Amino acid sequence: MEIDTERQKQARTYARIRHRLILVDLAIAAAGILIVLFSGLGTWLRNLLHPLAWQPAPGWLPWQVLVYFLILILAYQVISAPLSYYSGFVLPHRFGLSTQSLKDWLLDLFKGLVLGLVLEVLAIELVYWLLAVQPQTWWLWVALALLFFTVVMANLAPILILPLFYKFSPLPEGELTQRLLALADRAHTRVRGVFTMHMSNKTTAANAALMGLGNTRRIVVGDTMLDRYTPDEIEVVLAHELGHHVHHDIWKLIVSQSILTLGGLYLINLVLHWAVDTQHYYQGLADAATIPLIMLLTAAFGLIVMPISNGYSRAIEYQADEYALQATQKVEAFKSAMTRLANQNLAEVEPSPLIEVLLHDHPSIGKRLKHADEYAIQHGLQASDFNTSLSAPS
Repeated sequence: MEIDTERQKQARTYARIRHRLILVDLAIAAAGILIVLFSGLGTWLRNLLHPLAWQPAPGWLPWQVLVYFLILILAYQVISAPLSYYSGFVLPHRFGLSTQSLKDWLLDLFKGLVLGLVLEVLAIELVYWLLAVQPQTWWLWVALALLFFTVVMANLAPILILPLFYKFSPLPEGELTQRLLALADRAHTRVRGVFTMHMSNKTTAANAALMGLGNTRRIVVGDTMLDRYTPDEIEVVLAHELGHHVHHDIWKLIVSQSILTLGGLYLINLVLHWAVDTQHYYQGLADAATIPLIMLLTAAFGLIVMPISNGYSRAIEYQADEYALQATQKVEAFKSAMTRLANQNLAEVEPSPLIEVLLHDHPSIGKRLKHADEYAIQHGLQASDFNTSLSAPS
């Protein structure tokens, strides 16, 4: 099994284009928020919505907040629609990663937009209710609510959210199913079964995962992996996923993200109180006109801490790879699986170090292959009988 040099050329081109599109999207969002903030458009819109200023609790104007928020979000969606179409439909088709028709892509886009809007509206209303009734400690209550929501969504996503976009079916009884269930037993992990995620009607990329939390946890393998990978390769990929459970990585990530969220909300609280109490830019903390400011502060904080979050995630992924190698002792299968993933998913084997630090939440394929070689040498395992160096496919 070899790294396909032609696919790597495409992967580098694909990555460069995607990074530029991310920057363009950020520029559009930042420009829009700054215009609303500093042109007076934000307060003008708030004043325009004054007829909606019904207050079920002192200072809380739910209808005004709702309409204000929807106007901003839908305006962004309309302005960025050409970019979304190019990055989400045209580009993946150009590089052979998407198999969706335009109709199906638009349907998924619509479902994602509606689902996102429902969750975002609930979140923004909660935030502004707490800003009105708990102006000093709202940030703490929001952080706790988000922690609870994250845990609930981790539990419910495999049975409520993902089936909106993918069809799932039990993997038929056979050697692979038994091997994966035995792997879960050795990891002392209770699962609801092994399922096929039908990805091939959307993408050519492969994936597998251990989805869910508690009573919804299940092993999921994409059909785009089942038809191209050996049982040994699928086993080591799922061993990696089980490594996350063994190391309690889901809880570690939830806790670490909650701590970062708490810190970010506290900083936003300080800026809001400065803008309202000291500078008198707004009518109050729960003024709908503060929505663009909170959006800007949230986005800025997210960009600042993203390298920290990604660095922690890469460390966790490295340990999960270590577990997969220890649990299976199948170094060759691990390396061939990583090589297939690089070729199939257009993943850069050796991305720019800066890009990896800033944007990647997994170690590069090149580092994962090197990790496997180091593990084999350290434990005296047989060297691979295939070449993962960059070369033309045989």
